[in-house]
Amino acid sequence: MKLSVLDQSVISKGATAPTALRNTLKLAQLTEELGYTRFWVAEHHNSNGIAGSSPEVLISHIASRTKQIIVGSGGVLLPQYSPYKIAENFKVLEALFPNRIDLGIGRSPGGAATTRIALTDGLRKSLNEFPRQLRDLQAFLRNDVPANHPYESVNAYPVSSRVPDIWMLGITHRGARLAAEYGTAFTYGHFITPVNGQSALNFYYENFQPSPLLEKPKANVCVFVVCASTQEKAEELALSQDMWLLAIEKGLDTQIMSIEEAKRIPLTSADIVKIQENRKRMIIGTPQKVKEDILRLSERYRTDEFMIINNVYIFQDKMETYTLLAEAFL
Repeated sequence: MKLSVLDQSVISKGATAPTALRNTLKLAQLTEELGYTRFWVAEHHNSNGIAGSSPEVLISHIASRTKQIIVGSGGVLLPQYSPYKIAENFKVLEALFPNRIDLGIGRSPGGAATTRIALTDGLRKSLNEFPRQLRDLQAFLRNDVPANHPYESVNAYPVSSRVPDIWMLGITHRGARLAAEYGTAFTYGHFITPVNGQSALNFYYENFQPSPLLEKPKANVCVFVVCASTQEKAEELALSQDMWLLAIEKGLDTQIMSIEEAKRIPLTSADIVKIQENRKRMIIGTPQKVKEDILRLSERYRTDEFMIINNVYIFQDKMETYTLLAEAFL
């Protein structure tokens, strides 16, 4: 089993964004020592509780302070940007850190309508352009823009011996279909939507078309995990993550609250139902229980790689999850 990391550089209440970013680096260094395969950073905008708004910058910083772990994006929001500029950014990263860069891309609009318009500087770009943008991104990475293309004379530099692997991030059949059709690797976001994963991944495996950048299908699955020495402790640690997800869905403060504060928050019946639903996005428990649950998901999803995301209040508790998982698996 390969274990990897998705980190969002979340900010706990009472802490600061610089602290959250320093913790992201510490987590990357720890998980590299523990034998994890990849370390990806996310892209979020207009959220006071998430410091990770620029994956390209974070990737460069993390890769320069680690030695061998693969560092990537989970993921760059392609609809908001120029495929050409993304290709340049990641070719620079690949030149700086050979064989260590992943380019994860997503179709998400990046936030509410106003945030999205701010990202595009007022240009109203259609999400329907995503397949064309993906095709252009692949062409710019290979410097193989077809004849009669508006940008056929444009090359993306610098040129290296290889280009980063492209990973399509998805939570529906649309993402699986695009990854299969365009021959990219595929990451399924179980931590966002746990209900579509098996059928989406089956579709991807069965319909994958080889591309110049990837000969065979390659997939992993991202899931929330909270692991502790006892089931009771793990359940308690997960409370801050429960309330964080609830706050995101309500458009409230997205800084992570302490367990003590989480216990004091009055919950409506609708809140309780939502928390129970969100728990399906998570694996919570002792190392043995978490291992058993991941192995079951591995059979369902037909993958041997899981990306672990953990957003609890205390950073030491977060590091413990990754340490206990490594001891159980690696």
